[in-house]
Order: sequence, then structure tokens, then C-alpha cells
Amino acid sequence: MKIREKTKSDLNKKFQKVLKTPASFAFFMAIHDFIKYIELDSALSDSLSYRMKINRDIGIPAKYGYLKQIYQGIEDTNVQSSDDLGHERYMIMCDLNRIQNKETFEHNLFWKKREVFRKLTAEVYERLNVHLSGPNK
Repeated sequence: MKIREKTKSDLNKKFQKVLKTPASFAFFMAIHDFIKYIELDSALSDSLSYRMKINRDIGIPAKYGYLKQIYQGIEDTNVQSSDDLGHERYMIMCDLNRIQNKETFEHNLFWKKREVFRKLTAEVYERLNVHLSGPNK
């Protein structure tokens, strides 16, 4: 199997997991795994760049940025550090910890926007799918 086909297949598996996972902490972990897969492949992450006009036109960098907040928040919860994360990262980490502890209140921003995150994941996936379906360079 060609590398591009394998990448496309693996990305699809990660995306399908996001779609099929019910609203829970596992859903946010599925998004984390989806973003981690993209981040580990520089060709994928570069294809979401702000430098590409089509990405700017459809807002992909901002949408991807919201999903990366989930990725970073879960990474932050897995590392015990005395470093100052900053207010925004700390609040994201707290919201994700509450979801993990099944404290899913509607004032929890990440819980409240879970379906928006599912939609953003689909839009990022579609953009990557177009990129992977394009001509080989």
C-alpha cells in the first residue's frame, strides 16, 4: 500500500472514531488522537497552514486551532508540572478534568461545545481528505 493511501486510511480510522464516540471524555480523547496523528505527520499539518489561501477562505487554521486546544489540554493533564501554563491553558485543563470526572455541566465550555467540536473535526478531515486525494507531488 502506498504511503499516501495508508495515511488516508489511518486518518479515516481516527476520524470515524471521533464520529462514533458518544459524548464523554472518550470523545475528547478521540479528538486528541485525531489531532496527534495530524501533528505527527508534517505533510498533514502543513496542509492546514494559514499560508494556503483556500484554508484562510474557509477558516481551517482557526478551526484546527480549537481542536488543538483539546489536544494540548489533554497533554497538559497527563503531565504534572509546576510550570505556569497561563490562564487559558489552565482553564481548558480544568474543563477537561471535569469532563473526565463526569462533571458535565452546561457551564463547562468544552462540554457545551462538544457537537461543535465534532463538526470542526469533520471540516478539518474533509480538508485533509481533499489534500490527500490530490495529485502526488
